[in-house]
Amino acid sequence: MSASRREFLRTASMVSAGLALSPSLGAASAPSTAPLPQPKRTGSVAPKKLLILGGTGFIGPNTVKYALARGHEVTILTRGRSSTKVDGVEHIIADREGDMSMLLRRTWDAVLDNNARDYRWVQRSTQALKDSTAHYLFVSSISAYRLDGMSYAKADDVRMEPLPDTHETFTPPATFKDGDEAPYGLTKAISERLVHAAFPGRATIVRPGLIVGPTDPTDRFTYWPVRVDEGGEVFAPGNPAHSSQVIDQRDLTEWLVRLAEDGTKGDFNATGPASRLSFGDMLAGCRAVTSSPVRFTWVPESFLAEQKVRIWSDVPAWAPGDPTMYVSVERSVAAGLTFRPFAVTALDTLEWDKARPAADRAKRAAGMTRAREAELLAMWGRRGR
Repeated sequence: MSASRREFLRTASMVSAGLALSPSLGAASAPSTAPLPQPKRTGSVAPKKLLILGGTGFIGPNTVKYALARGHEVTILTRGRSSTKVDGVEHIIADREGDMSMLLRRTWDAVLDNNARDYRWVQRSTQALKDSTAHYLFVSSISAYRLDGMSYAKADDVRMEPLPDTHETFTPPATFKDGDEAPYGLTKAISERLVHAAFPGRATIVRPGLIVGPTDPTDRFTYWPVRVDEGGEVFAPGNPAHSSQVIDQRDLTEWLVRLAEDGTKGDFNATGPASRLSFGDMLAGCRAVTSSPVRFTWVPESFLAEQKVRIWSDVPAWAPGDPTMYVSVERSVAAGLTFRPFAVTALDTLEWDKARPAADRAKRAAGMTRAREAELLAMWGRRGR
């Protein structure tokens, strides 16, 4: 393996570790302009009192809507800074960096913690809620897995065995002190330990991969169905056989509610689909939902590294050979995780993007510009491919 590719993959692992569920997913500015499909109300589910920590970011609104549609009583806790309007719920205004004592005098059947971006937030909320609920569900990340020492796939090889959900997670270094800042993967791993310690036998840890679908403010997956729909020659990265996993935010959030309904405990991965998906398959799925003439030009990773093409920003939703791009979801499927057809996710994302204000589409958060793509394709073409 060349030195440039080793550095390329090292960068890929560092970036993807921090972006599986990035802080921006809970940002107050997350767009929510398109209506989400409403699930049918069912009378077969025993109603529960649910507290959702969050509720107005990317994955919050559908969690709330699905829970309400299934007859649950919902309370949300947010800082109150988002313009997203959530009807039919009690809304507690509080900052998780501050006082959480208002939760001490309340009880809920289950708590869904879906916006913890700092382990100290989890520290405060678990202490405030440990006697107030029978079940705490924490949305972690596959970035909690410790991958140092693992080998990455070569450019002409692919990972065919999924990373198990029993894989080791990060542990704090010996010099780490309570209250210290922690990088994303470590803060999720510490948070998981805090939840289990406060709720022994009463905790559920859900580790999503890349969360995608309508209303995604990061544009990391959105870039691909949009770009394929535009047609023409599309710059496609590396080996098309490398693994790729995503989870539609609606599949994730609806499963979270069902886990709370069923009282399911344990640690689970949450990404998809149920069987292995390659990056080539993902692009083919995007092409299946558009009639635009399109041709993919697969460019080797050595060229991308040479041209300093940035993973996750220039080429989003792609981390070649990263073990977390293929993790086991067998236990999760057995616990009720289901998946929309990939084409539904791609089409709904594309239609949502087309309904966005032109100003938002003009400044998408991820993906290379068309001018940069054309430049790279021309450079690669001059090499004779």
